[in-house]
Amino acid sequence: MSGIDDLPPLRDVIAQHRLAAKKSLGQNFLLDLNLTAKIARMAGDLTQSDVLEIGPGPGGLTRGLLAEGARKVLAIEKDPRCMPALVEIGAAYPRRLEAIQGDALDVDPRAHLQSPIKVAANLPYNVGTELLVRWLTPPTWPPFWDSLTLMFQREVAQRIVATPGSKAYGRLALLAQWRTDARIVMELPPEAFSPPPKVNSAVVHLTALPAPRYPADADILNRVVAAAFNQRRKMLRSALKSVSPDIEGHLQTVGIAPTERAEQVGLEAFCALARSLART
Repeated sequence: MSGIDDLPPLRDVIAQHRLAAKKSLGQNFLLDLNLTAKIARMAGDLTQSDVLEIGPGPGGLTRGLLAEGARKVLAIEKDPRCMPALVEIGAAYPRRLEAIQGDALDVDPRAHLQSPIKVAANLPYNVGTELLVRWLTPPTWPPFWDSLTLMFQREVAQRIVATPGSKAYGRLALLAQWRTDARIVMELPPEAFSPPPKVNSAVVHLTALPAPRYPADADILNRVVAAAFNQRRKMLRSALKSVSPDIEGHLQTVGIAPTERAEQVGLEAFCALARSLART
């Protein structure tokens, strides 16, 4: 019996179902159920929300989310070996867990969930950033989710919350901070996982803003930011030449020195540049 429910400890579940972590799936399992319950609490009050979880593995965080009162958990798992363990969790929490075997990049969760929706996941390292970018760049805003509580490699987490002037500052920080409040809420050492990864991990909590922090056309802003940081060592008048033949004029109009580099320019200034370009 574990500390949060009547199900077996995770080490026993992994042994019973022969769930040795697969590097090809980016798997690193959290075994401490008190820790998974703590991560679940970082997502806030779950009692009135459905929760989307990606990559539940043997179900450590799944059990934490359910024990913390999630109205429903939709768990999407690519590895078919994990499904029997998730079925056992579902039996212990009747009608509150739906487990789908499939690739999270291909499954639309909205048909399975009712608002309000939170996302909480120990994301597989190999798809974590791609999923985050998808959640931050939907066709319309606000998105289907109210908040994201996500585990990443610490380096990725630092990129999400980075500020201008730092080496970590880039496109991911701008995408996240334009439409959400983002903060690191927990750090975990390698030994918290099985097998231990070679890097530290961190949990980031992102709360969706009702509207973007500054007005800008999403497509233009994304194009400007991508071009600027693809050549981050170049001055903006060179890095953004492909965006507009008169990019120097646009930069000067919004008060950005054409000799600045992307990592020196804040979100508000990038949004002002996107608005200037939209008028041409």
